[in-house]
Amino acid sequence: MYPNLFSPITINTLEIKNRIAYPSLGLLYSYDRKLNDKYYNFYAHISQGGAGIVTAGPVGVDYIGSGIIMLGLDNDEEISSFRKLAKIIKSAGAKPWIQLFHGGAYVYPFLIDNQQPIAPSAVFSRYSKTEPRQMTLEDIQKVQEAFAAAAVRAREAEFEGVEIIGSAGYLISQFLSGLKNQRTDKYGGSFENRTRFARELIMLVRERLGKDFPITIRMAGNDFVSGSNTDLEAARIARVYEKAGVDALNVTGGWHESRVPQLPMDLPRAGYAYLARNIRQMVSIPVMASNRITTPEDAENLLKDGSADMVNLGRVLIADPQWPLKAKQGRAREIRPCVACSQGCTDEVFNGRPVFCVGNARAGFENERKIEKTQNPKRVLVAGAGPAGLEAAVTAAKAGHQVEIMEKQPDIGGQIHLAGAPPHKRELLEFIRYYYAMIEKYHIPVTFNTEVTAETIRDKKPDHLIIAEGAQALTPPIEGTDDPKVLSSWHVLKNNPVLGKDVAIIGGNAVGLETAVFVASKGTLGPEMVHFLLTYDTIAAERLRELMFTGTSTVTVFEMLPKAGKDVGKSTKWILMSNLDRYGVTVKTQTTVVSVKNGQVIYKNGADETQSSQHFDHIILASGSEPRQKLTRQAKTLGIPYTCIGDCVSPRKLNNAIHEGFLAALAIKEI
Repeated sequence: MYPNLFSPITINTLEIKNRIAYPSLGLLYSYDRKLNDKYYNFYAHISQGGAGIVTAGPVGVDYIGSGIIMLGLDNDEEISSFRKLAKIIKSAGAKPWIQLFHGGAYVYPFLIDNQQPIAPSAVFSRYSKTEPRQMTLEDIQKVQEAFAAAAVRAREAEFEGVEIIGSAGYLISQFLSGLKNQRTDKYGGSFENRTRFARELIMLVRERLGKDFPITIRMAGNDFVSGSNTDLEAARIARVYEKAGVDALNVTGGWHESRVPQLPMDLPRAGYAYLARNIRQMVSIPVMASNRITTPEDAENLLKDGSADMVNLGRVLIADPQWPLKAKQGRAREIRPCVACSQGCTDEVFNGRPVFCVGNARAGFENERKIEKTQNPKRVLVAGAGPAGLEAAVTAAKAGHQVEIMEKQPDIGGQIHLAGAPPHKRELLEFIRYYYAMIEKYHIPVTFNTEVTAETIRDKKPDHLIIAEGAQALTPPIEGTDDPKVLSSWHVLKNNPVLGKDVAIIGGNAVGLETAVFVASKGTLGPEMVHFLLTYDTIAAERLRELMFTGTSTVTVFEMLPKAGKDVGKSTKWILMSNLDRYGVTVKTQTTVVSVKNGQVIYKNGADETQSSQHFDHIILASGSEPRQKLTRQAKTLGIPYTCIGDCVSPRKLNNAIHEGFLAALAIKEI
């Protein structure tokens, strides 16, 4: 099963058992630059899942280049704690790697005691919103020495490979880019000069570690920033790295300040594999591909096609650390998906909070949330097969309880079907695949088209009832909502009805904006047709783009607040707003709709309370949801233990539903 993926590979003189690497990802499990049990438990679970390489980090080589909330290996006192981590990774059969980090201009001043960050040139950083201090020649030498010293400490800590970060817009990227590097000395100007800093750094690390110690570098295959390095320059840079002494190249996408999605589900699966292939054709050392490689089939095909020698599975392994083992054992259907939502990982890091996973309730809580086999199995009835009920049912079954699910709809998934309806959100539907596989694996009976009532419970006589009856669309107090032209966003996303030319959406929250993209994209050209038209050179690029983003309906969104998308995550909001702009969606903020009668939207402008009106063929209500609590009210009178979870408690996000379902199942043993 997947013979290429599970074949060994040698980096320098070190043999790796398979072609799977877990890359360095910021976790924020401490705020003092030190490792702790939370890190140890996290990396233990990742390592036990079967990856060939597990990379710890990012790890700062000095304080000014990383700050207080990043791990640091800039003094000898930390060697023992990192040695403990290396042993944890090795004991699970993986090779321990460590990524050495310096952020340059990307470091926020408040993280370094309000010092001015350093960079090749004093060019304002859109990422950290500050102007760094230009590095002196002494600064350059000190940073290079800091990398080398940290690399030696990593070797003393028994790590078996060192990775230097040269991607994402951090310090090395800044030296490489003519956009950020405006120096006039030997470290700026020509290609040779701009690569000098990285070249010298690599050679110094190689000198200190010796010829047989594996050194890799994380590099951008394309900066995706106007005026900076493209994939053509990246291939040249890769050759410089190889000549300087690097043993393998870890290729990712662009910078943090790029306006091209790097991680969210808008990026097609394995979308940046072409960047790795581009570089692999120019070097003779192993090349790793990165970003949105989600399935074993995708990974295997990248290796078959010659796009890469290894694959990075980052957030994918946070979602399911057992991904490699399940793939090797032919259990790919049982892999819990990473849907690239960015909510528990990227959004949390950007907000200065520790990483968790929307779909994996144990990620970041490995020691606190253990599923242990019960000594007192219960008969558990789960009412509702949305994400909360499904996670509760599967977790309870894993713990040894006898579980049954009853669902009033003809399918599992609940609101996942709605959330996954827009074209760029279909990755969410992978949860349904996963839960069907789990239902089959644990032999959980499911009864569809049946609403659980008090009579049902009296008949079934469960020992414990888990209520996950979900929510329902909220109808706002607006005149005319009973008009036939007025639909709910739930109905539109679920049934995809024929809509008129002009469509209004009342509500600019996440659901309203996603519904707007869904409606505006109806009738546009899909990827296959775009590929066909490009292949045969049948249409001008301007016209092709117009057909890609002009659908059968013109959409206007009305939102009461000053800004739309208040509940959309920081790392993906800009993408959603950009898509609305591409599809020509008009967003009217600070507008209060007072009537939608007869297709006429009457609204007040927040600034001056003037009243305006506009006619639409259809009006879609996206004003939120309210809990459904019919069974909850009945359960109080039945005299059996019960737990309410998910949206029937309070409508919130997907992670609340899944995590509450998981915890509710764990709590059964205590009742």
